[in-house]
Amino acid sequence: MEALEERWWFCSECRYLLQARWAPQDCPGCGAKCSFVDATCYTPECGGPRNPDPLIVCGPASQPRQWIR
Repeated sequence: MEALEERWWFCSECRYLLQARWAPQDCPGCGAKCSFVDATCYTPECGGPRNPDPLIVCGPASQPRQWIR
């Protein structure tokens, strides 16, 4: 994957998910300085880099997800 391709980023605090080239400094979801995990799918099973990896972003069904592109 090239460095300039957009990746999926997942906030480890509020579980916000966004697609961007780099992880943001401040989380768009909670506004805090959170650590982000690269949640890009790198296997064909989840559809490749155009999709987030469900093993990273899946959590309790009671927690809603916010997705932006």
